[in-house]
Amino acid sequence: MEFKDYYAILGVSRDATDDEIKKAFRRLAMQYHPDKATGDKKRAEEKFKEINEAYEVLSDPEKRRRYDQLGAHWQAGTEFRPPPGWRARQWTYRTAPGGAGFEFHFGGTGFSDFFEQFFSGRSPFGAPFDFGTETGATEAARGADIEGDIMVTLEEALRGATREITVRRTDPRTGQTDTQTYRVRIPPGVHEGQLIRLAGRGHEGPAGPGDLYLRVRFAKHPDFRVRDRDLYYELPLAPWEAVLGARVPVPTLEATAMLTVPPGTVSGQQFRLRGQGLPGPDGQRGDLYVITKIEVPDRLSPEERELWERLRARSTFDPRRNL
Repeated sequence: MEFKDYYAILGVSRDATDDEIKKAFRRLAMQYHPDKATGDKKRAEEKFKEINEAYEVLSDPEKRRRYDQLGAHWQAGTEFRPPPGWRARQWTYRTAPGGAGFEFHFGGTGFSDFFEQFFSGRSPFGAPFDFGTETGATEAARGADIEGDIMVTLEEALRGATREITVRRTDPRTGQTDTQTYRVRIPPGVHEGQLIRLAGRGHEGPAGPGDLYLRVRFAKHPDFRVRDRDLYYELPLAPWEAVLGARVPVPTLEATAMLTVPPGTVSGQQFRLRGQGLPGPDGQRGDLYVITKIEVPDRLSPEERELWERLRARSTFDPRRNL
């Protein structure tokens, strides 16, 4: 399989801070988000998923630690092999006593083989189907279920979508490979961790095939955090907007809303936009919570500095009056 250089994908150094990684992800995600990118939409979608995968690993301290251990031994190209002692996921299961089992690889789910193998934490199949050693192959049993992850954007969770995925089964005993393509319907209101079931698309067994399950994992969004049905957005404000009040644009999943910021708004203040979150199984949408963050300029022109100094000289405001 091909090694994924997640640091190169995000354009950061291997000793990048969490904040640098977050900023790099947000900048690239804004550039390649399928609903915002211009030009080749298909290429933008592929790039967005690649960026998401990299951020999924590097933003998680434990996954990043494991990745750094793995990356110290990486070899470029398609013949990457993990270092000795590395416990990769098992991609095979036994179909009969002494059987070698099958390997499963997914395509079109939004995650690479590299991620699925080392960082998904999810088995590509359910409980292994195993003939008992006493009954042997005479006992009829249903085939094993197969399970994988599928990356779903918040926009797809809102509107629903249809995706095409492939499942490649390889018999390591013969090297024979069989690839099947399925169309997967992602319903509106799907939630993180939900299993989408494709009946009869699992492994074949004497009593019929098992099922294929795809576990929904939300793609990280450059603007929003998700909590159940609700979305959270951090709104930067200039000091004068917070003091004097303002009408400012706020992105939503569908358009742009205008928010009235009242005079005297403080950093961390929360505003609710009703019905602008994600839908639930009942069709009712959650809310969008806007959290203010007051930003100060890091560079001043001589004229701006003079104005701030005049304000400091004339203002009666004391931020430490209650200390």
